[in-house]
Amino acid sequence: MAFSSVYPLLVQKAERKGRTKAEVDEVICWLTGYDEAGLKEQLEKNVDYETFFGEAPNLNPNTHLITGVVCKVRVEDIEDPLMQKVRWLDKLVDELAKGRPLTKILRS
Repeated sequence: MAFSSVYPLLVQKAERKGRTKAEVDEVICWLTGYDEAGLKEQLEKNVDYETFFGEAPNLNPNTHLITGVVCKVRVEDIEDPLMQKVRWLDKLVDELAKGRPLTKILRS
């Protein structure tokens, strides 16, 4: 599945709850290590999730702190590495949409 096809849905989910595209981008960049230009490039190249995460400059070392349930599955228990990264991103955007402060979402 192309990351660029899911990205607008992530932004819409956050914006419906009063959050911004910039906050979604910040969460994505925190998780993956992309900067704004790198994220934009990946979106323009229409890469799939596997490529998006595979080319990520530097997954955040605090990803082990991302815990909880997405789609009735605990993200920390997901065995497939790619699916776990996808669900980490879903979880972070869910937290953003629920109004959690950005400093807590970014585990800082």
